[in-house]
Amino acid sequence: MALELVGKLVKVLPEVTGQGRNGAWNKQEFVIETLDSQYPKKVCMTAWGEKANDLKQFAEGDTLKATFSAESREYNDRWYTELRAFRIELTDGDSAPAAPAKPATMQQPQARSAQPAQSSAMSFNAAFDEESNDLPF
Repeated sequence: MALELVGKLVKVLPEVTGQGRNGAWNKQEFVIETLDSQYPKKVCMTAWGEKANDLKQFAEGDTLKATFSAESREYNDRWYTELRAFRIELTDGDSAPAAPAKPATMQQPQARSAQPAQSSAMSFNAAFDEESNDLPF
């Protein structure tokens, strides 16, 4: 599953290297702040191998589009989640949407008028009051 995130590069953390049974490895974590104007979020991602080297060409403040995969692992009854960036591209800040689009199901309740709900509630209460507090069923 590939996910995308567009945002401003806030910080590049120090590169981490090591030696494994398959040879040397390197990774670099970086922080992107989303372009959502109302509630921007900071997201830490990891670039491994050659992608860590590609990250050096970007400067803080650049607008990036990162394509990544999310994976969680358990260790000693704790869960750790990693967002592994496998494509990092420079993009315009104008091409990204200012706010994420809402699904159609979320927009439908806003389009409805509140008046039909009030009239049905009023008709129920009127019928209930006429029967001198009897149950409606």
